[in-house]
Amino acid sequence: MDTITHTLFGMTIYGAVDKREDDKKTKIAMFVSAVGASQIPDSDVISSLWDTEGMYQMWHRGITHSLFMVPVWALLFFLISIWFLKRRDWRFLWVPLIAVFIHNTADLFNAWGTGYLEPFSSIRITFGTIPIVDFVIWLIIAIAFFARKLWNRERHLLYRLVWLLIIVHVTIQTSQGYLLYKQYEDKYEQVALSASFLPWHFSVIGKNGQAVEILDDALFTSPKLQYTLESAEESDLNELFAQVPEAKTLYEWSPFVVIVDDDERLGIYDPRFYRNGQSFLFEYIEKQ
Repeated sequence: MDTITHTLFGMTIYGAVDKREDDKKTKIAMFVSAVGASQIPDSDVISSLWDTEGMYQMWHRGITHSLFMVPVWALLFFLISIWFLKRRDWRFLWVPLIAVFIHNTADLFNAWGTGYLEPFSSIRITFGTIPIVDFVIWLIIAIAFFARKLWNRERHLLYRLVWLLIIVHVTIQTSQGYLLYKQYEDKYEQVALSASFLPWHFSVIGKNGQAVEILDDALFTSPKLQYTLESAEESDLNELFAQVPEAKTLYEWSPFVVIVDDDERLGIYDPRFYRNGQSFLFEYIEKQ
């Protein structure tokens, strides 16, 4: 998910905590813990500063987004809270624990995926059922925020309801994506999903041999073919990988790629991010 969504997640987690007996200092510390823990896995962006081998594609959303890092990040925030508050409050352990878990797990659902099982497995897990910016989630949180004055029960119960609605939304949309995926599984040798910003709509990317098709589809509508692409599967990519290390990383990172080999360029791109005639994940070399 994007930075704004993760920030909203942190604020909503903070809102869901019962703070009726807390003083101002504790509330401030809780807010910083909830929002900070919701952002901390993305601290891996600094790895781009020392990446000299084109590995950032793998490092981003890698080990920092691992399920096994969740207690590590949570413990860090817990220790900071003990130093700041001069006492132990176990909420400062489980709130960061929940926040980091939500961050790492939520990122599984969009096309970028995460190294959720690192360091024990390097596989990039991605479902592609939720867009990186999900306006339905934003809308749920916004309605709760503006309706909070009308809520006549404890405030934290409102935000717990928000989380219930978010879970229901993600479950419904992911279930639809899974059913669509199963429909195309027998039609193509390789299939990937990329959720549209329009709820319940998906880009279905299917590959058979050299042919790659990108369709816009939803469970209750007819599919629309958007693009037909041709991949130069017989091309030798060793020179590309030697000159552009990022290309080899992209090749290993993506579920499958489209190979471009024409008079001008040799390169590969991830068709899940193909829009308006190009993919923003495209690595290539110019031919002499």
